Amino acid sequence: MTPRRNARATVRPARAGRPTRGRRRALGQHFLRDEGIARRIVELLRPGLSDLVVEIGPGEGALTGHLAASAGRLVALEVDPGLAARLRERFAGTPHVEILEADAIRHDYAALPGLRPDPAGRVLVVGNLPYSVGTAILASLLTAGPAIARVAPMEMALMLQREVAERVAAAPGSRTYGSLSVLSQMAAEVRVAFSVSPGAFRPPPQVDSAVIHLRALPAPPVAVADPGGFRTVVLAAFSQRRKTLANALASGLRLPVGRLKDVLAATGIDPARRAETLSLAEFARLAEALPGA
Repeated sequence: MTPRRNARATVRPARAGRPTRGRRRALGQHFLRDEGIARRIVELLRPGLSDLVVEIGPGEGALTGHLAASAGRLVALEVDPGLAARLRERFAGTPHVEILEADAIRHDYAALPGLRPDPAGRVLVVGNLPYSVGTAILASLLTAGPAIARVAPMEMALMLQREVAERVAAAPGSRTYGSLSVLSQMAAEVRVAFSVSPGAFRPPPQVDSAVIHLRALPAPPVAVADPGGFRTVVLAAFSQRRKTLANALASGLRLPVGRLKDVLAATGIDPARRAETLSLAEFARLAEALPGA
């Protein structure tokens, strides 16, 4: 499992076998080497024989063996051709394990329920997400999550840079609460499960990591008539954090500040508040009051 700073599938194909030192450096790969951490990640989800497990960025397979031992079906998405080839060779005699050379940002996650070995099983996603594209992969998973959750229970255990993990799970009023927090929590229940020090990887990264545990929601915790409009309002509200909510929205939405003050007052929200103090329900009320924003 590899927290990589660049995991796009535009890297030129390499020969099968061990990736070169230059390739590993280009991908910014840090391979998990702590067996205790690997076991803790698997324990978060406790995969069973009825479950489909999707592993993002298996790398050298530190987690893959643990997952293969308990999952009914395991699909691993690896962008590095050399690493993917080595994993295919390692699991050649394990028919329920499939190694795909794939871009995790653009993968078709919505199709995952149909891959379950048992219609009663769960969809589980495990990944050590690349630092530079971790939020993009998370966004892809959360976009597909509600549709998946309406068909099958979906849980995720994802390793991210610790400061990003804390932002995803942050509560209103906290310093790290922002648009990533709001949009993530509209799609899933989120908690930070545990932190991971640089020494758990080879070579050690320069930042701490953390594992978040998510349960995808079949519907948002608060009703939203226009998800696109809701997203636009949230991003505008946090576009200039130091400004009052009225001024940030006026700048982000390109609307007169006087109109924004009237709208906020009508929804019972003080225009002088800042975006980081608003709850999900307050953002939903605000988005409803600004149709077409």
